Amino acid sequence: MSTALLTDHYELTMLRAALRSGAADRHVVFEVFTRSLPPGRRFGVFAGSGRLLAALAEFRFGPAEISALRATGTVDDVTADWLGDYRFHGDIHAFAEGEPFFAGTPVLVVEGTFAQAVLLETLVLSVLNHDSAIAAAAARMVAAAAGRPCLEMGSRRTHEAAAVAAARAAYLAGFTASSNLEAARTFAVPSVGTSAHAFTLAHASEADAFAAQVASLGVDTTLLVDTYDVPAGIAAAVAAAGPGLGAIRIDSGDLAAQATAGRAQLDALGATGTRIIATGDLDEHAISRLASSPVDGYGVGTSLVTGSGAPTAGFVYKLVEVDGAPVAKRSVGKNSRGGRKRVVRRHDPTGRAVADVILPGATAPGADHDTLAPVAGADRELLRPVVIDGRNIEDGLTGPAGTRRAREHHAAAFAALPPSARDVRFGQPCLPVVQTARH
Repeated sequence: MSTALLTDHYELTMLRAALRSGAADRHVVFEVFTRSLPPGRRFGVFAGSGRLLAALAEFRFGPAEISALRATGTVDDVTADWLGDYRFHGDIHAFAEGEPFFAGTPVLVVEGTFAQAVLLETLVLSVLNHDSAIAAAAARMVAAAAGRPCLEMGSRRTHEAAAVAAARAAYLAGFTASSNLEAARTFAVPSVGTSAHAFTLAHASEADAFAAQVASLGVDTTLLVDTYDVPAGIAAAVAAAGPGLGAIRIDSGDLAAQATAGRAQLDALGATGTRIIATGDLDEHAISRLASSPVDGYGVGTSLVTGSGAPTAGFVYKLVEVDGAPVAKRSVGKNSRGGRKRVVRRHDPTGRAVADVILPGATAPGADHDTLAPVAGADRELLRPVVIDGRNIEDGLTGPAGTRRAREHHAAAFAALPPSARDVRFGQPCLPVVQTARH
């Protein structure tokens, strides 16, 4: 399916006028950045570029799309003819997917003609704003979980297409698995599933429900024990599966107290290896409060797929250069800084990140764009080529391969951040951004 109409009318308004004025062919640079992180957040996570590149490949105005635009008077004949031949032939540089980012740093750069680049604004922002918001929330939850697995379970709390994107974004930011089967098929995100209270209620007794689930799925399954009474549910679960029961899930009430009591009960029944999974309106703060409880994993839904209070990364798409000359918006409170920029992450001799530095000009010639891990005592170029002359530089940036790559990169890059990045309490960004003067 074409992605060309996943855009805003005003982009075609600008194109139509630019074709008439001659501005359509001017060589331009657009940068994507956020003016601020959500209040109290210590970092963002750049996510969605793998999905964006796949969507860009389908950004074509075929007969059906052009017919729809003609029918509403959105385009004239000249614009329709131009759109029929549209292919993006420019360059895109971007942060590696999974990279932590900070306010004011360009995370993606689009270079080409004005006509070609201006059409991509909404596609770029809609994908990156959503996925980066989910990835940042997920990374905070993973940090709060301190090594205990987090499971994404939010499909029922968002749009069906957003659910797939959210599962992917959560996985690349460190979640272990997702309940979403389309994410499993499309991006190879591991899938998991337990059962709902409805399954228990559909049986004559809790014991009958547990027996049926164990008979079907084996003793390593996870049994939901809070439909009626948690202690009685735990007793029935162990009776059905034996001491080798894989896990129990608690979805309501005082999770800390019930996990503590549940752990003692499981151990007394000989189920010392049975894990306790906590679910039910969790976010990073609730997970952090459960740190001292005997919880072995967390299932997160609503808070995750809504960005845990920050449903967008706040990215904007701003023109910074025209025919080699810097341009900038001067609006009060929404000003931008003209001219194309580089971004490097500076590290101390131990490999710990100490600052992001914004430098004037394009990415340094000869920079090692394949370097993902921090380099002790060195700068790492953050803007890397992903599209040159309209073509992806490699196949491994999209699909399951791109998702795995983003997950691996995020783990390495996040590990290099200062320890304060793992603190989910309200605070300042964990790295300063240093803006150098233009030459």
